Order: sequence, then structure tokens, then C-alpha cells
Amino acid sequence: MSNESHQFHPGADPNSRILGESERGRLVRVAPTSSRADEPSALRFTERCIPQARCQEFGPNWRLFCLSGTVLALLLCRLAAAESGELTVDFSKTNGLIRPLHGVNLGPLCYRGTVDLSAYHREIGVPLTRLHDVVWLNAEAVDIHTIFPDFRNDPAREESYDFRQTDDYVQSILNVGSQIVYRLGESIEHTSRKYRVNPPPDPEKWAAICVGLIRHYNDGWAGGFRHRLRYWEIWNEPDVRPSMWTGNDAQFFRLFEVTAKAIRARFPDVKVGGPAVGGTGHFAPDAFQPAPFMTNFLAYCRAHAVPLDFFSWHRYTSDPWDLPRRAKAVRQVLDSFDFKNTESHLNEWNYLPRDDWRPMLKDGQGASRAAWYAEMGGPAGAAFAATALMLLQDAPLDAANYYTGEIQGFGLFDIHGVPKKTFHAFRAFRRLLDAPVRVEAQGAATSERRAICAGVNLDKSQATVLVSCCKSGPSPLHLTLKNLPWNGASDFEVRMVDAAHDLEKVREGRIEGLAASLPLTFETPGVALVVLRQARR
Repeated sequence: MSNESHQFHPGADPNSRILGESERGRLVRVAPTSSRADEPSALRFTERCIPQARCQEFGPNWRLFCLSGTVLALLLCRLAAAESGELTVDFSKTNGLIRPLHGVNLGPLCYRGTVDLSAYHREIGVPLTRLHDVVWLNAEAVDIHTIFPDFRNDPAREESYDFRQTDDYVQSILNVGSQIVYRLGESIEHTSRKYRVNPPPDPEKWAAICVGLIRHYNDGWAGGFRHRLRYWEIWNEPDVRPSMWTGNDAQFFRLFEVTAKAIRARFPDVKVGGPAVGGTGHFAPDAFQPAPFMTNFLAYCRAHAVPLDFFSWHRYTSDPWDLPRRAKAVRQVLDSFDFKNTESHLNEWNYLPRDDWRPMLKDGQGASRAAWYAEMGGPAGAAFAATALMLLQDAPLDAANYYTGEIQGFGLFDIHGVPKKTFHAFRAFRRLLDAPVRVEAQGAATSERRAICAGVNLDKSQATVLVSCCKSGPSPLHLTLKNLPWNGASDFEVRMVDAAHDLEKVREGRIEGLAASLPLTFETPGVALVVLRQARR
């Protein structure tokens, strides 16, 4: 977890291509998003609505005249619809599958097992769990120093390792059906003295320890397992100094190279990656400015043929729309360095109230920190989480992990294991995945801080709509449903996550026919889940 404050520039151009080099890294202009193929073009709209003979009265440039006028009209209509709270779902127009991007950091066991969140993790179907900062709640698990406590020992000997508590922790995650990203390294240290985040004195020996660890979990070595863990991440936030790395760039690049190559040589089928950068860069007025550490790392990996199956990065922000925009920029930077087959993992993200890290730091302890965490886990954080999970559906992203899935201040639960509003937002998203065939949903509006996603299940017996709004205050919305995927009547229910509700049912009823209109009025910020099923006579 980074304590870096990432500046967001609202005036930045979201359209980007590679512009060239600068002292601080490459400038990347994010490529414009193409129009949806299933939408009628403005010209076809014009020709349908205005007779051709009437248009030709404007002379040889009648098509250009009509097109420009129609584009303006369409934009005004869409803007008016967005501002009026009009939402439309057309179940006859499918759009791929809804992706399970609701991975988390940290597994279900907390406080040495006195809090066990396994039932909750199973309920939301956590698809991918990243192991970072485990020692904050389980002091003898996962980090290299907990497994290999004496660096003077021989990595080739079984007795040099103590896997016991990590074995139990890993098993608890596999038991809930989640896959794992195993972070090889150490947890963040906010202490004035740094104990574990220093460069290892012998990179080759450190790499051999990592190989021994993978042998234990994938090859059964040292009384181990054949878990076939796929993702192995080298270190965390080496650019966040000195909390995560006390050395320089060259020392980290060397450690990464030696370790990645050692893992690839011994385990050609696993995916090795990292380095979980804390800051990817910022959006300048006309381009994305990648962070120098990021571009230097990628240049080093390319020059030295370092394996990089996935590139991991982090983002904490108050603006969920920044996440897909940044994912697009990161993807283009990777491609520009010829890492076109490298996966992109946003493996730490969360809501950062007012983009302000100060309440988390030492001077922010007390009431301001309590209020900060309460906002992060409350209705505003829930609306942010649901919005992010929907917006990331169209982002060039291969995996995402919310920070965290347990009981820290950033977690989905309080210290006693009681679910926060954010957990119920994850529950709502998980319900959306019960209808995984994505369908066309319109009405999302950045200006209104609103998102929508909808789907239908494979046998077309259930449909689901998820709506979120990050604004504060009453938000009257109007949901129009078109071409419901079955004949006859439909039963529906509406559930809410807001200040007063934890995904409880607030309304239910019956719809006759293949189309319907439903008002959705709730106090925002919040989340609304609409579930529809074919009515039983």
C-alpha cells in the first residue's frame, strides 16, 4: 500500500498515443475510444429522420450539413437524458461477458484465526487473492523473513524453512475457492527504522529462497503441496521509499532480474511479474506522463530480456473514472516497450477520500483518521467500489485486487469481522455475475457520477441490473427495460446499499410484457441492484 499522493488533473486529455521521450519518462496520449459498433451512425440517423430530398436543398454539402447538425442533436439528447437520470437496458443487445474483477488483497484469516471471514469470502466468490501485508494480522506468514528466518542458512536444505503458518494461511484461501497471487517479499514498514525492506545482501541467494518456496507449494518439496499457484509477484512498491525499499533503482532492477530468471528457469509454466508500482504517473494537460521508475523498469526488463508475464500497479483515488483511464494509459506504456503480451494487474485499489493520505499517517491519528476510514468503508466507499468494478469492465486490464478483503481500516470488514457497506457493494456485484452475459446499458454519466451495468444468465431465466451513484443527496433515476429475454410477465426486486440499507430488498413487484419502466429513487451515494426473473404463473 502506497502513501504517495497521486495528483489527478481534471483537464487532462484522455485521448493518448506515444508522443516521445522526456526527462521524466514517456508522454503517452491515451487513444480515443471508438464508438460502439451496434449504435446507429449519425449519418444513418439523419437519413432515417430527414427525407433525402429535403436535405438536398442545402446543396452539394448536404450530407456534411446534416451530419454536423445531427451530431450536435444527438449529443444534446444524450446529455439531457444523462442529466435527467434516464437509464436504459436493452436485453436484446449482448456485449460479451461481465468479468469477475473483484479480487482482494489478503485472505479470510485474521488475528491468528480469532476472526475468520471465510464464509463472507465464499459468499462474494473472491476470484483472486493477493498476499501482501499479511504480517499485519498474521505475524508469521507469507513474508520471506517469516518462512526463511535466518539468511545465513542454505536455501537448498528443507530445515532452513518454516512453512507451517503460511501453509495454513494459503489453504484458508484455497478453501474458499480463490486463486492466489503470491507476493514474494516483505510487508510495508511505516516505522522510522526499516527492518525487512532493505536490499537483500545476496540477490542470487534471495532468488534461490523464492524458488524453494515455489517448490514447496507447487512441487510438494519439503512436505509441501501441489497447489499449482500461478502468479508469483516479486516485491511490492519498490518506488515507495523508504517504506518499501531502502535501496536504489539499480539494486531493485538487479534483484528482480535475478529472481525472475531463476523462477522462469525452474518453473516455465508459472507467471512471474511485478513490481507492484505505487505510482504509475500523472495526466498532464495533453498526455499521460509515466513515472520515471516505471519507464526505467520496463526499459531495463526489455534490455536484459527479463521475464515479465504480468505488470502490477496500484491506484488510490477519489475518482473511480481515473481507474479505467489509467489502465488504458498503463496498457499503452507496456505496449510501447514491446510488452504487448504482458498482463496488466491493478492489484491494489480503493477509495481515497479527497485524495488525502494525511489521516492515515502518524499525525492524522485520532478522530480524523476514524472519520476517514468510516467514509472509506461507508456509503461513499460502497458507491465508489461498485462504480469502479463496472467501469473496469471495459478497461484493458487482466486482474484487479481491492485493498483489502479483511479487517484493516481499508478492509471490507471492521476489526470485529462485521461487514462494512463496501462489502455489501461487493455482494451486489457478485449478484450481477449470476447473469454474466453482458447486455447494452445506457445512462452512465461522469458528470452525474453514475454507472450502470446489466446482464442476463445463460438460460435467459434471470436478468440483473446494477446502478451506482457517487453523488450526495437525493438521486431520482428512471430505469427503462427493453426486450426482456422471455415471454410473459416478470417478477422483480430492488435492493439497495446506502446509509440505511445493506443490500436489503426495498421494493418488489410484477411487470407485464417485454418492456417496463421502473423509478429508482434513493439517497446517494449508494448502489441499487435490480433482479428480474420470468414470472411463475
